[in-house]
This record gives sequence, structure tokens and C-alpha cells, in this order.
Amino acid sequence: MNFKQVADLVGTAFELAGMAALVIGAALAFVIYIITLSRRRNASEAYRGLRRNLGKAIMVGLELLIAADIVRSVAIDPTFETVGVLGLIVGVRTFLSWSLEVEVNGRWPWQSSRSPNGDVIDV
Repeated sequence: MNFKQVADLVGTAFELAGMAALVIGAALAFVIYIITLSRRRNASEAYRGLRRNLGKAIMVGLELLIAADIVRSVAIDPTFETVGVLGLIVGVRTFLSWSLEVEVNGRWPWQSSRSPNGDVIDV
């Protein structure tokens, strides 16, 4: 087995892990939503939890898919064209990740959190 074959297998493993994170995370988010909805009967709180958990699953899946793209583009076929396409893909996925971060946590990734009494919480 040569280097390109190993890199292809690693890329495939990252892609499978990314898809699994998306599917399993989405399924768990909906299960938690149904359980929360049935116990508390507060639809708006359950819906916010669903969006937060689904957003987290999507973020993890995107990060793993970015890793797969990096391995495939750089290790297997490192041409200017594939690196350029990789740059575009990473840019779009990074924008999506940041958008999801704002949606899930209500702040940009580089902003610190604040407690209810106004203290800064480092995360």
C-alpha cells in the first residue's frame, strides 16, 4: 500500500466520520427534542434545544468533512487547482460553521461570554 492509498483511506475515514456525526447527531437532537417536549411541554424551550443540538452536530460534521477535504486535496493531488478548490470549500464551510456558532451560542466565536451579573466568562 503506497502513500496515496493510505491518504485516500484516511480521507474516506474522515468523510464517514463526518457523515456519521451529522446523522447520529441529528437523530440524537430529535430524540432529545421529543423527550424534552413530552416531559416539560414547553415547545419553545424544546425547539431552542433542538436547534442548539442540531447546530452542534452540524458543526462537528463540517469540521470532519473539512479534514477529509484537506487530506484528499493536499496529500493525494496537490495541484494549484485542487488547493484552490480546497480553499473555496474551506471558506464556505468556515462561514457556515461561524454562522452556526452565532446561531447556537448567540455570539461570535472570538467573543467572551457574560454571566447574568455581567462577569466575563472565558470559554
